[in-house]
Amino acid sequence: MPEEPCQCPDCQRFYREHDRLIRENPSLRQQQELNWAALQSFRTLAGRVLEDLQKTQDAAAAAQPLLPAGGDAAVGAEEESLQQALGDLENINAHLFSIEVLMERIFDVRVPEAVEQKFQELAGELAPDPLNADRLRLNRLLHQTPDLP
Repeated sequence: MPEEPCQCPDCQRFYREHDRLIRENPSLRQQQELNWAALQSFRTLAGRVLEDLQKTQDAAAAAQPLLPAGGDAAVGAEEESLQQALGDLENINAHLFSIEVLMERIFDVRVPEAVEQKFQELAGELAPDPLNADRLRLNRLLHQTPDLP
C-alpha cells in the first residue's frame, strides 16, 4: 500500500515547487540547465559565505590577544562552533564540486526530438497545471473548496 504524502507545510511547499519546476521546465535540456544554474548559484553563495567567514575569523584572531588558560568558556564554545561551521561549509563546497563534475556528463547527453516530446508529455501528467479548469473542478468536488476566480 503506498504511503500518503506528508501534509506538513514544508513538504507541501516542496511538492508545489517540485510540480512548478516540472511544469515550467518540461524538457530534458531545460531540466539540465535549471539544475546546472541551481548548482552554480549554490556553489557561488556557499563559497562566498565561507570566504567571508574565514576573513572575519582571521581578522578577529589577529586582533584578539591569546586568552589566558582559564579563559571565557562562552568565547571558546563560540569559536568551536564557528570552526565546526567552517568545516561543514568546506565539506559542502567539496560535495558541490563533485556534483558539478558529475553533472558535466549530463550535458553530453543528446536525445532525439521524440524523446523530448515524451519529456513534455509526461511532465504534464506528473505536474498538471494547478489552475487548470478541470483540476479546479476536481478539487472542488473532492475537497469541497470553492474554485478560484
